[in-house]
Amino acid sequence: MRRIAFLGPVGTYTEEAALQYDSSADLQPFPTIGAVGLAVSSGVTDQGVVPIENSLEGSVTFTLDLLIRQSGLSIYNEIVLPIEHYLLARPGTRAPDVEVIYSHPQALAQCREFLERCFPQATQEASLSTAAAVTDMQESPVPAAAISPKRAADLHDVVIIGQNIQDNPNNVTRFAVLDKVDHPMTGNDKTSICFSFKEDAPGSLYGALGEFAQRHINLAKIESRPNKEALGQYIFLIDCIGHREDSRVKEALAALAGTSNMLKVLGSYPRWQAG
Repeated sequence: MRRIAFLGPVGTYTEEAALQYDSSADLQPFPTIGAVGLAVSSGVTDQGVVPIENSLEGSVTFTLDLLIRQSGLSIYNEIVLPIEHYLLARPGTRAPDVEVIYSHPQALAQCREFLERCFPQATQEASLSTAAAVTDMQESPVPAAAISPKRAADLHDVVIIGQNIQDNPNNVTRFAVLDKVDHPMTGNDKTSICFSFKEDAPGSLYGALGEFAQRHINLAKIESRPNKEALGQYIFLIDCIGHREDSRVKEALAALAGTSNMLKVLGSYPRWQAG
């Protein structure tokens, strides 16, 4: 049985993504993204699932930094999960009586309009995760509710008093499946890389992007992260369409390696297809 680490606790959206990826696996929760990465690289688990990007909030910087800094990790696959927020409460709790609402800060932000419209009197309190919010709600001395995944309702003695309460219906999160190696070619792949330049010279990034453009390789994403060594120095991250073993992608990476100070392939993996 495949062992898969995921960003816990049980009941999070990351667990939902892991279940969608492989419901027959031995799923093991870990408290941080770094702990998931270490579980994979050390062989405690075979793979790991962590969030990497949200359509509303952008990239998950902890995951990007993990992939940039830690050796022995590659992106093996990706999962895209629609985020549907539910409002949970203890049995017998009436919506007008709710005085405090718990959830992860991102979930609270994603439901801001709903909360302002329907619960203007309630205080909003941050929890460590959407799953931990249920525990916080259950331990509250006053009538409370929690914004959590539907799965949390199946794991606790709670009732659903609101469903699909997110303000934006296009709220989806992309999760990365981590492994020691990346995925073999499938013909419908994506490759993630990071690179940096020794000096900040005019045209450096333009030239790097040109290596892909002149080979007609589509870039799905580009962003930057501080290199954590000097102010104004950055690491660039790119997702391009194609596998690192594709001839055109291989040529572009070889050319980029000749002009960059650091180049790391974070993984080649199948592009997500719904259904």
